[in-house]
Amino acid sequence: MHIPPGFGTVFPYFFMRDAAAFVRFLVDGLGGAETDRHLRSDGAIANSQVRLGTSTVMVSEATDKFPPMPASYYLYVENADAAQRRAVSAGATEITTVKDMPYGDRQGGVRDPHGNIWWLSQRLSAGPY
Repeated sequence: MHIPPGFGTVFPYFFMRDAAAFVRFLVDGLGGAETDRHLRSDGAIANSQVRLGTSTVMVSEATDKFPPMPASYYLYVENADAAQRRAVSAGATEITTVKDMPYGDRQGGVRDPHGNIWWLSQRLSAGPY
């Protein structure tokens, strides 16, 4: 089996209304880096690839056949407090304040402008959950 560099065997594939705005949020709000983009004939994003830390996600403009599907994602970050501030300044809404959790993460939660929930987690301890 061949898997492209930067991809795992499973990774998120987002179908979003205004995919370009969602890609901007991934870059500006979550610190991602867009690594590839292909457009449809109407100028909408057919496929964009965004690197978030060690993971890659794909984004496409939603259609009637593939409607938008918000979900919840757990994102490890270097600094949960800074990540939460960055996401909120890029248009996310805070749903939980950043705090130390009993399982060894410092974590906050935001809802992005497209309805997805992001758990922004900074690992504090080296032990397993």
